[in-house]
Amino acid sequence: MSAATSLAPTTAVAAAASLRAAASRRAAAAAAPAASRATRAKTSGARCRRRAERAVATTRAVATTNATSTATPPPSSAPRPPPNAPVTSHEWRWEGHKIRYTAAGPDGDDAKDAPAVILVHGFGGNADHWRQNTPVIGRKCRVYAIDLLGYGYSDKPDPLSKPRNSVYNFENWSRQLAAFATEARSVVGGPAFVFCNSVGGVAGLQLAVDAPELVRGVVLINISLRGLHVTKQPALARPFIAALQSTLRETDIGRKFFGNTVRNILKEAYGNPDRVTDELVDCILKPGLQPGAAEVFLDFISYSGGPLPEELLPKIPTTVPVRILWGQADPWEVVTEGRAYGKFDAVDRFIELPGVGHCPMDEAPELVNPLLMEFVEDYGRQGAVAR
Repeated sequence: MSAATSLAPTTAVAAAASLRAAASRRAAAAAAPAASRATRAKTSGARCRRRAERAVATTRAVATTNATSTATPPPSSAPRPPPNAPVTSHEWRWEGHKIRYTAAGPDGDDAKDAPAVILVHGFGGNADHWRQNTPVIGRKCRVYAIDLLGYGYSDKPDPLSKPRNSVYNFENWSRQLAAFATEARSVVGGPAFVFCNSVGGVAGLQLAVDAPELVRGVVLINISLRGLHVTKQPALARPFIAALQSTLRETDIGRKFFGNTVRNILKEAYGNPDRVTDELVDCILKPGLQPGAAEVFLDFISYSGGPLPEELLPKIPTTVPVRILWGQADPWEVVTEGRAYGKFDAVDRFIELPGVGHCPMDEAPELVNPLLMEFVEDYGRQGAVAR
């Protein structure tokens, strides 16, 4: 894949990141009061006990910094892991739309008792962004990486034919994920762990609020703090941001505006640019070239409403544990702002990944895969209590 290869819609990631930059530092300020209120509300004995449990959990980390864990790779002397599970691609119909997902898992009797895991990609991503995780998690779990409506190889209904942001929003993606775990019961088999990256984390939290009976636990990997949300925009800048979003969404200027390359965008997002391979570029580029992809990207960067992580986390039921992983080298969602989200009562641990950027599951699977499996082991036992 040539470094000069360009994809107009996919570079909406860069445009969105640039727009977020002006407002992103307000994310932590917005989260901190909510987190503080949540902390002051912990008056029951059960919640006090949970504080102690969180402290114990933190001490289990390889290293600790300011009450957060810092992940390190397993020692080279570790036993050789079992072979990866084969990954297969499938289609599923939801509300008349074709939805693509990939799947992996153990065979035979081992599959019957294996926990289910759903992987949710971020903005501009798709199920293939989890290609280094699906076969590894599939050694012990029934794992499904799904393309959200509008992304990857799923259908892309035209958002311009509907009211703004009425098609591609977190409530609709939550409904899609809930249907995947219920209507496709023969596939997922009911309640599942939900592991999410970037904006997929907001969809995962929305699912946990809307249908907690379907969620065994949520892991948020560099969740989007939604710096473009109207509540995080400087008051004087809101009319200009709104005008820019409308122009990009509704005119040909949007496509002409995006002229950078996929490779350059990914190198900005990854802490180690050497991890941006031809394979990765191809995974993002191919589905982004499909008809309708540009309209989806441009519609989403105009999405300044909807839920925020700091609004959803206090609503998470006590039966649904949440864990946060955060690449310390993320230039878009910076870790200094992310740490405030580790203070919510719903979050059992906040684990920092040194030298890793916005997509740790792909950039550093050797760090992330063991942490995801640890979460399954912590809460995968029948009757395990979240908090």
